[in-house]
Amino acid sequence: MRPTDPLGTTGTPAQPDLNLLRTFLAVYRSGSFTAAAQLLGLSQPTVTAQIRSLERQTRRELFERLPRGVAPTAVAHELAARVAAPLDALAAVTGHGPRAEAHAEPVHLAGPAELLSTRALPALAPLVTEGVRLRVSTGLTDPLLDELRAGRHDLVIATTRPRGRTLSAVPLTDEEFVLVAAPVWADRAAERPAAETPAALHDIPLIAYAEDLPIVRRYWRHVFGRRLNCRAAVSVPDLRAVLALVTAGAGFSVLPRYLCAGELASGALVLLATPEDTPINTGFLVQRPGTSDNPHVTLVRDRLLEAGRTW
Repeated sequence: MRPTDPLGTTGTPAQPDLNLLRTFLAVYRSGSFTAAAQLLGLSQPTVTAQIRSLERQTRRELFERLPRGVAPTAVAHELAARVAAPLDALAAVTGHGPRAEAHAEPVHLAGPAELLSTRALPALAPLVTEGVRLRVSTGLTDPLLDELRAGRHDLVIATTRPRGRTLSAVPLTDEEFVLVAAPVWADRAAERPAAETPAALHDIPLIAYAEDLPIVRRYWRHVFGRRLNCRAAVSVPDLRAVLALVTAGAGFSVLPRYLCAGELASGALVLLATPEDTPINTGFLVQRPGTSDNPHVTLVRDRLLEAGRTW
């Protein structure tokens, strides 16, 4: 029986030369054959021919051809993970690595203020020390995705998967939502059985992100199987402000666990419910395929995806 190569093909595959791998990595990072050709100083037909040659050698499709640009397949993600670091190291030795691109434009990153400030930006700090420049915007997902389509951003952290195929979206992290309050309110709610938690909270002030209570209403439907019948005592469009109010004893709320993990660990906040199936929302890292030849965009993208596995 012939051995199986690391990409899952049978037989003994031909070893791709470095030029094919460099071209593959350029296409993978830039999102299009055209952008990769510009980065490499090659013609687009040459890039296309090299990718086809590499696909023949690996016996796997590496990119899904889109109306604008390409999207990497699972095999391409695996191959990029294996070859990116060695190729970048080799390029750095010759003075042509991404970190040597001192003239690179800033990377325009956008997303929810809370996730950016507490998770994404700290994860990008090492890149900033290496010369990567960032321009950061915050806001709601739908307007930010519209701005991404218009070319105002390079990357957007979105709380929902974008519709259509014009944007490339990769799962970044899962947010688990928890029902919390300061101990004084938790003690009061605990005086009634767990099954009566929704009724026990009726007279406790609700602190919410928005007037229509999207996060809290979803929690109520998912966990308690009923509609939420109360109004916010305070609505403030920043979950960090909601956290501060709840921690100070203003009332109860539903928050992402990552945002209040420290307060839960210290006892400043207490869980009001511990359901077996908690509500989870998946965040996505979104990019327009083939729209940027800035190598630092890829550095930021890869670092966020790596960090997102630990959030």
